Amino acid sequence: MSRKVLVVDDEAGIRAALSQLLEYEGYEVRQAANAVDALAEYARFGPDLVFMDVKMAGIDGLEALKRLREQDPRAVVVMISGHGTIQTAVEATQLGAYDFFEKPLDTDRILVTLRNALQHLELRDEVRTLREQVKSRFEIVGASYAIKALTDRIEKVAGTPARVLITGENGTGKELVARAIHNQSPRAKKPLVEVNCAAIPSELIESELFGHLKGSFTGAVSDRAGKFEQADGGTLFLDEIGDMSPSAQAKVLRVLQDGVVTRIGGSRTISVDVRVLAATNKNLEDEIAAGRFREDLYYRLNVVPLHVPPLRERREDIPLLVAHFVAQLTEREGVTPRAFEPDAVALLSRMEWPGNVRELRNTVERLLILANGSRVTVQDVERLVGRASAEPSALGALGTIRTFEEFKDAAERAFLLSKLREFDWNVSETARALDMPRSNLYKKIERYALVREA
Repeated sequence: MSRKVLVVDDEAGIRAALSQLLEYEGYEVRQAANAVDALAEYARFGPDLVFMDVKMAGIDGLEALKRLREQDPRAVVVMISGHGTIQTAVEATQLGAYDFFEKPLDTDRILVTLRNALQHLELRDEVRTLREQVKSRFEIVGASYAIKALTDRIEKVAGTPARVLITGENGTGKELVARAIHNQSPRAKKPLVEVNCAAIPSELIESELFGHLKGSFTGAVSDRAGKFEQADGGTLFLDEIGDMSPSAQAKVLRVLQDGVVTRIGGSRTISVDVRVLAATNKNLEDEIAAGRFREDLYYRLNVVPLHVPPLRERREDIPLLVAHFVAQLTEREGVTPRAFEPDAVALLSRMEWPGNVRELRNTVERLLILANGSRVTVQDVERLVGRASAEPSALGALGTIRTFEEFKDAAERAFLLSKLREFDWNVSETARALDMPRSNLYKKIERYALVREA
């Protein structure tokens, strides 16, 4: 599709010559003899670029440029003038003009400016598309009560400077929660820097977080800023915080207390303004009891706790997630599009997902790639997923949990939630029935992010 250009000039000869040149180069061109017609034609034609004269009868070009930019802030306008001055050029630039030409027009310069402007447009469109794709990729999908309660808490905490501790099993989407908090916060235009504490060797984690000076250790060939410095003004997301080494924990605590970092091998302190979000799939209270995590750091991080529910606790979201992943994989990643039959989705909804949302996405991708026909059927799911649907058992969904610690947490959470519902969320009555101090019950409600259903 050819690009569209609008030529605005009160001299018919200029309009004709410029239009002829542009049409010869393959552009679709329309003309306007004054600013009023130009504004109307812009709305109808939707050009990619506008050439506009400065001196015109009635509304001049600068006023027209101002109105045009108010009508469409993304408009790309090149101003042309037979009596150009530095002051006029500066004023046009301040009003948002892409460039400024003097008459007589230079053909080569016009074509170079056109090429650069259209490359700018293509780059802008590509950036917008990529942003939309990133936003879609990291979107929290679901309509269940558990997800609505989670997104409601995200909205409440995002606008505050509070630190947040995000808990949940692997694959539940803790990173999505961190991104959502950052994107809805006043720091959204600043960087979100992510650190996976489990993926970085313990001997390198301090260098990664706090930076180092050249020669401070073997392999330190140049000065390097750490993640805290890189996130200055923005947000630092410490994923898998439960796997951080004790020495790094002590230094992170100091940053949270004092707001300064010191690079390895250096003595100068560097002030940083960073909001810290942390996530873990471990029970940090158990880690504290075992001497593997600092209690003072835990309380610094756990200002607002957010628990991301596992997929088995929100099965009603599985059809929405399947549709989301199908759109994502087919539209943006080039996987062959196939529709999922309702029975196939129902079967997926009954299955256990120990890998949670991440496992479901991988399964949807496998089905799209390997299914035989134009639609994904129940037979495809049975053949390719290789796992029977969830059947009632003595333990129910708890029977799929892999570790004893995770089982204890899940069982306690389910038990407390059941009892709170039984007593209509009267904490005093529930605590009395459980023979538990009310303060302890409040702590567990906070720990497991238990929320009364609407």
